Amino acid sequence: MELQWFPGHMAKTRRLISENLKLVDVVIELLDSRLPLSSRNPEIDSIVGNRPRILVLNKCDMADAEVNEKWLEYFRSKGLTAFPADCRSGKGFSALGPAVDEVLRAKFERDRQRGISRSAVKMMIVGIPNVGKSSFINRLSSRSAAKTGDRPGITTAKQWIRISGKYELLDTPGILWPKFESPEVGRKIAFTGGIKDEIMDIEELAFYLIGFLKENYPNNLMDRYKLTDSDIKAEPWDIVLNIGKKRGCIVSGGEVDTFRASALILDEFRSAKLGRISLETPQL
Repeated sequence: MELQWFPGHMAKTRRLISENLKLVDVVIELLDSRLPLSSRNPEIDSIVGNRPRILVLNKCDMADAEVNEKWLEYFRSKGLTAFPADCRSGKGFSALGPAVDEVLRAKFERDRQRGISRSAVKMMIVGIPNVGKSSFINRLSSRSAAKTGDRPGITTAKQWIRISGKYELLDTPGILWPKFESPEVGRKIAFTGGIKDEIMDIEELAFYLIGFLKENYPNNLMDRYKLTDSDIKAEPWDIVLNIGKKRGCIVSGGEVDTFRASALILDEFRSAKLGRISLETPQL
């Protein structure tokens, strides 16, 4: 499965981010805690440059707690300011203020010495599709300031949003990049719904996801789908078929509806019904 494309709206978003950087004090880069490295757009570094930046490992309650800590250690070892957050519960959001103060300390001091006062810190929110930018903004603002959804492409234009009089946020559409460095990166993003299912081979995605879970989180599979030790030793596609049978994904003639079974598996992974799962671990 080779995923290479660069839709026109993503090229437009790249220009939008570049053109509006001069308007903001700090960039908030949202990552998916389940795949922090793969969900980092490599083009963001070249676009943002030396602008102060904060990494937010969003959806932290959907990822393996131990692996989350390893990722925070990894990013901090690179000199980056990072903290975990969960938009649904609000967990971690109290860390934003201290993080902003940390990365903007030098700028605040320069402004103070020059007699410059500001009404609000201006922040730009960036990240790949479906990483939770709109949910993050809505949690901060305690209102539905930005549209949300469980599919990519909800945010289609930039919008400024005032937060408690202290911050102003610039939301931007999600942006992917022209060519994934490996098929594995594309698959991981697709597992989480960062690429529209309509252009994916759902059955192939489920095959690879089951293969990953079988090797790394077998107990999650066994618990969710009532599989035995013998079941979990089968080939990934046989496990997909087994799950389809157990869940009643059957067509006339008694055959498994493999598309329906595959969609079910992906949906239950994305909604964390399979438990807290991380798709990658840092090399410390």
